[in-house]
Amino acid sequence: MIATLVFVLILSLLIIVHEFGHFIAARCAGVRVEKFSLGFGPQLFKKIIGDTEYSLSLIPLGGYVKMAGDSFSECVGKPDEYFSKSPGKRFQIIFCGPLLNYILGFLFFWVILFIGYPTLTTKVGGLIDGYGAKAAGMQVADKIIAINGQKVDSWDDLQNQIQKNKNKSSVELLLIRNDQKLEFNVALKSKVLDNQLGEKKTLGIIGITPFDEVIEVRHGFIESAYFGLKKTIDLTIMTYKGIWRLASGKMSMRDSMTGPLGIFFITSKAAKLGLIAVMHLIAVLSVSLAVFNLLPLPILDGGHIFFLGLEKFRKKTLGIKAEQIVNNIGVSLMIMLALFVTYNDILRLYGDKISKLAGK
Repeated sequence: MIATLVFVLILSLLIIVHEFGHFIAARCAGVRVEKFSLGFGPQLFKKIIGDTEYSLSLIPLGGYVKMAGDSFSECVGKPDEYFSKSPGKRFQIIFCGPLLNYILGFLFFWVILFIGYPTLTTKVGGLIDGYGAKAAGMQVADKIIAINGQKVDSWDDLQNQIQKNKNKSSVELLLIRNDQKLEFNVALKSKVLDNQLGEKKTLGIIGITPFDEVIEVRHGFIESAYFGLKKTIDLTIMTYKGIWRLASGKMSMRDSMTGPLGIFFITSKAAKLGLIAVMHLIAVLSVSLAVFNLLPLPILDGGHIFFLGLEKFRKKTLGIKAEQIVNNIGVSLMIMLALFVTYNDILRLYGDKISKLAGK
């Protein structure tokens, strides 16, 4: 029950923020907003304030802002209609949806880094045969505090420092053992592994595993903002790389795409881990939603921006028939994608159970 509530709240937050971006930009541009809707299916709530009808429907898996004259067939040339505005104004209205999702993701990363987040310590939990750490005489429970003179506070810091020196033959480790500081020269061994995007990457390995010990790491206010912005940019780059690898067939769609069912499963796990995990999930999903919406596909914000650019280049709009064709193609693509990711989620999450039941 709690997982379901968290799932609904997260999706609702992401949708409201996105649609509010369109809403506020439209109002600032002088466009009349006729409807602000969250969800679809049976309507639970409706209230008219000013020129706008605000509504809430049962299934919180979508939302939209209906603007006056936002299709060629409806636009009659009134100054408060969407298509009466310049391409620049319309671009602002479209772009502000994804922009607010980016800002939301950044703000959540910023808050997480400032209030503190759990991470593994630099204590050694295990030594792997055939690698430099064991050969150098390191022991379980040794706590590494510096690598080549650079201080390390967490397991992530430790890994990053080792990878910065991956082209060297060895690294100098400063560690604490029984309250004594010791120095070790540890040989590095190269190993080719697949990263999150399925790309082959050469890593430097010293042959240690983490100890089951967690600390809370906090950063200063300004430092948290910097690292939050960096995480937002890194996630955007990684997401676009992933999309490119999907489109080029270098990465499996089945293994790398998820839909509402998969997000619900991830949300359930995050809810059990606590508030920080939920906040991190919101940040990742919000940035991902922004990236997805900016793809140049029909009915997505990126598709609308693409056609705005085309309009600017051609010096004229598409026309009613072309708009209908584009919208129909876009809706068909979204339905096909939704069916695919849902089917994919069912197979990935419940495939074994289905196979067992079918076998009986």
